[in-house]
Amino acid sequence: MKYMEEVRKRFGKAPAFALGDLRIFLAKAKISDGYLHLLVHNLLSRGEIRRISRGTYTFRDEAEVAGFGYRPFYYGLQEALSIRNLWEQETNPIVITPRKVRSGMKAFDGSNFLVKRIRRQMFFGFRMEKYSDFWIPVSDIEKTLIDFIYFNEPLGKGELREIKRKLDAKVLAGHLKRCPQWVKKRVRRMLK
Repeated sequence: MKYMEEVRKRFGKAPAFALGDLRIFLAKAKISDGYLHLLVHNLLSRGEIRRISRGTYTFRDEAEVAGFGYRPFYYGLQEALSIRNLWEQETNPIVITPRKVRSGMKAFDGSNFLVKRIRRQMFFGFRMEKYSDFWIPVSDIEKTLIDFIYFNEPLGKGELREIKRKLDAKVLAGHLKRCPQWVKKRVRRMLK
């Protein structure tokens, strides 16, 4: 196909791309929607790209690109602890998004990842972190603690001790101002 090489060059190093991104990139060529879908179909059937979610694809085979199918998102909970070296165990990526998507375990390229929905008012407290040769959004330590309470997830004593040691009190106070009252109470109780 005529535009495959251009698509490989443009999106090959990106963690993910949407069908809309591809449509915009090829707009100058004035290709039809049918051709666009055929191009994606051919790349999928050759195994060059993988489908992350509806309309989102990647050339990569790393599980950490799965979150890009649920933009806006960040990696949180145990995954954030792993990325920040506060958790020694291997985890499935945990994608946290305010989008109206079905929560639960999903599969991407033979690996599982977990999608959790969060209220839009609670979608804050993450930073971009370098992962491999691309950047991913990961919750900061303070927001990770808040998310453990918000999602009612168990947190081991060792991990809690490490989180307490690395917490920034000012950042935590700023985050707690944006949280519901019940979350504030449980965080303060946990930190005593």
